[in-house]
Amino acid sequence: MLQTVCILGATGSIGQSTLNVLAEHPEQYQVFAVTANSRIEKLIEICKQFQPKIAVVPANLVDQLAKLLKQHQLEHIEILVGEDGLTQVAAHPDVDVVMAAIVGAAGLLPTLAAVKAGKRVLLANKEALVMSGEIMLQAAKQHSALLLPVDSEHNAIFQCLPQNYLQLEQTQGQPQLGVSQILLTASGGPFLNFSIEQLKTVTPAQACKHPNWSMGQKISVDSATLMNKGLELIEACHLFSISEHFVTVVIHPQSIIHSMVQYVDGSTLAQMGNPDMCTPIAHALAWPERIRTSVPALDLFLNQQLDFQEPDLLRFPALQLARQAMQNAGTAPAILNAANEVAVAAFLENKISFMQIPEIVEFSLNQVPLAQAQSLDVILNADHAARCVATERVNVLMERQ
Repeated sequence: MLQTVCILGATGSIGQSTLNVLAEHPEQYQVFAVTANSRIEKLIEICKQFQPKIAVVPANLVDQLAKLLKQHQLEHIEILVGEDGLTQVAAHPDVDVVMAAIVGAAGLLPTLAAVKAGKRVLLANKEALVMSGEIMLQAAKQHSALLLPVDSEHNAIFQCLPQNYLQLEQTQGQPQLGVSQILLTASGGPFLNFSIEQLKTVTPAQACKHPNWSMGQKISVDSATLMNKGLELIEACHLFSISEHFVTVVIHPQSIIHSMVQYVDGSTLAQMGNPDMCTPIAHALAWPERIRTSVPALDLFLNQQLDFQEPDLLRFPALQLARQAMQNAGTAPAILNAANEVAVAAFLENKISFMQIPEIVEFSLNQVPLAQAQSLDVILNADHAARCVATERVNVLMERQ
């Protein structure tokens, strides 16, 4: 039976990988809606190839998109606008599957809209779950939505857990069905072996050059600071209903083992594969079945050495900040995420140094009052407050230079 797919963030790296998988299976999947924040030319190419019913862009790009659609004889594609447009397509009654791949806090509301509409939601936007946690999971349960992880690490954990683990009743963060611990792997990013002195002078171009993965700028910088792994730790705690002290981060530079699950009998199950996002996307898209991709099978003779080490929290303090935010709970993860987004943006604009990113996050966590995350309004207020504090801190640090 043909399934319709809405791709939130179609022009990004996850969106592109999703389209690659869908293109291999036209008999099973049809692109219904696509969204983009800036890359209009790329969006037009997608529209020409996949012929979606709807395209969503910010208000300032509507005229440009309409002109290009007409130029390419694609006027039949409906244009929706901004945040309202995103939530409309995410919850559209004709959509079966939603790929939630908008980067950052901007992905929260459309992802939640998809969940409340009872969709199969492929979760690539970790920030949405980091910010809203229990609200998102409760909505999924209430509206019978299927929330499946697409991040390579969480998808790997999902594959290594007992069947139906996500459907179990929560037990105050205790592992279930013989699970003892989750091992969340991290490549360590491009600066794994840099000293603190070297880290003080790294550039945005260096930070965006990941050794294993092809990703957008923001997530590449997060990988370089290990904040990405901190956000993934928080996401894992929510997704798998497990306390943070049952999640251990393991540096694994080769990115061959994508994560592991340990059991009480001494077993450790690992999911392995080449570092290509098409694999976890295809898994979540077809689960519980499997579909082919163009990703080559792992050649163990070419990958003979697998290394593991503990993360260095002195050189990469962002990971510890994220763990502390999960311990503090409430709005702490939302504050962490918002401050990090501001700090990363400032770094990419050469306003601050690399090592000032976690400094700004820690400052914001200490300055913004913590509250219980009882509603979406409380979370969004904390997000706004953290952005204001982080922006002020960026300005102070700029003045000191």
